[in-house]
Formats: sequence, structure tokens, C-alpha cells
Amino acid sequence: MNERKPAAPVSGGGGFLRVRLDLSYDGGPFNGWALQPGLRTVQGSLEEALALLLQRPIRVTVAGRTDAGVHARGQVVHLDLTEAEWLSLPRGHELDPAVALLRRLRGALSRILGDLTGAVEVHDAGLAPEGFDARFSALWRRYSYRIADGPERWDPLLRGITLWHKAPLDVSLMNSGAAALLGLQDFRSYCKPREGATTIRELQKFSFTRGSDGVIVATVQADAFCHNMVRSLVGSALRVGEELESPGWLHSRLLERKRDAKSVLAAPHPLVLEEVAYPSDAEMLARAELTRARRA
Repeated sequence: MNERKPAAPVSGGGGFLRVRLDLSYDGGPFNGWALQPGLRTVQGSLEEALALLLQRPIRVTVAGRTDAGVHARGQVVHLDLTEAEWLSLPRGHELDPAVALLRRLRGALSRILGDLTGAVEVHDAGLAPEGFDARFSALWRRYSYRIADGPERWDPLLRGITLWHKAPLDVSLMNSGAAALLGLQDFRSYCKPREGATTIRELQKFSFTRGSDGVIVATVQADAFCHNMVRSLVGSALRVGEELESPGWLHSRLLERKRDAKSVLAAPHPLVLEEVAYPSDAEMLARAELTRARRA
């Protein structure tokens, strides 16, 4: 487990300590990340396990919400514990609260998930640096999306994380169109806007690469993403790769700044949140405050 520096109490939190968790999950069995009444979600399962462990209701803050069926390899969340809760975690020969939290949380998740044990795995736990916010301190999020264009590339063992696309795709056309979307843009045409929220994002990477196995992998990275943004970008690029639209169509759609019948969502199951990046410990608070101001 990676070592983490001790954190100061969260400002204004009455002696609470902020804890960071790094986790991954198979999104297939879940109805997305966010809590939904009567439905199994990743957040709901994680918070139920934490409540079982800490004997009180608890809420976590996530770096990036994922839709139903979407997976994560590098998700990050934070939660706040009292100092007494943190110090009470070690038992027996365990001396490190971070190690104790990790071990006991894994056990609690196993009890909560039952036959889905292993679908959510917490890989690291520890006190976060002062000012850390899993959502607002993030510099960028990176997603991948696997596409097998043609039956000769359809691997049944990987069908749960790969789009089986019948028509052949031209990667060069897709990259040509994707390049025009990079930078700070209004992505209203490529997302489902939330009331009162901005749709301006900085798209830092959007590219398609065909591997030695013939499978295409899309890389999509931005400071943050609007709801459905990645799936909309990939879905639109597929139309270009299939030569149903020209590469310039992607940019034309961007300039229209509206969501309509031309908006296409790619299937969720090949989408994976690969990584969330953060600044140095000394810059955590400043980054969070800057992001909050921009989102407002």
C-alpha cells in the first residue's frame, strides 16, 4: 500500500479527518455509481459497507460519477471520520489505522456484496493531505473505450468490456475529427446538461489507436466530464469512422451547442475510468477552490 502523509483535520469539520480511498469496480452488476432508491449502486454498496464498519451512516464524495454499466480501474473517493473513529480502527496486532481500515472495509464489502464479492475492490486507504477533495481537487480524469470492429475481432472472453461493432472503422478519420474538439470548449451538444451546471470543459486528449490485436482503444481525457459526455463523443466518432459523417461533422456538432436526435450514445459496458490525477499536496486546497469557482 502506498504511504500517505498525515492529514490535518478538515477545516470547519469539528475535528474530522479526511480519508482517501482508491478503488476499482465492475460496473456491470450495478445501476451506476450514484445512490438510487431500491437499486444496487456502487456508492450504495460502499456506503453500506462503511456504515457496517463504523456503525453510523456515512457519505462519500467521488472523483467522477459513472453511468450504469460503466467500469472503473482508478476511481477515488473521500470520506470524513472523527479522530476517535480513526484511532479505534486498529485491532490486535494491527498498528496502522490505514491498514486496518483497508482490511476491515474489504471484509465488510464482501458481506454486503454477497455473490458479487470482488465486483468492488478497495486498493488503498489513508489520510488525505490538507485541502484534498476527491472531486474538486482533481486535475483530470482519463477514460478508455474498447471497440472490436468486425466479427473476426470479437473475443467472447472480453465481450463484457468491448463494443462489438459490425462495420469496419477508419481510425484516421476518427482521429481527424476528434482533434478538432480538443481544448476549452462548450460541450453542450455532447452531454446531458444538469440544471444550473456549466457544460464548458477542457478536453485534453481524444484519440483512437488500433492495437496489435486489431482492437481499437479510445482515450478520452478532460479536466472533468459532463453527464454522458464520453459516451456521446465516442458514439459520434463511430459515425465518422463508419463514414456516415465527415470528420468535420464532429466540430460542427460542437458549434451547434444543442442536444438533439443526432446525439448518439455509445454503449456503456466498454467504458472504463482509468485514472484520476491530482496536484501536489501543497496545491490540493488551491485546486479545489479554483474548480469550485469555475463550476459555479
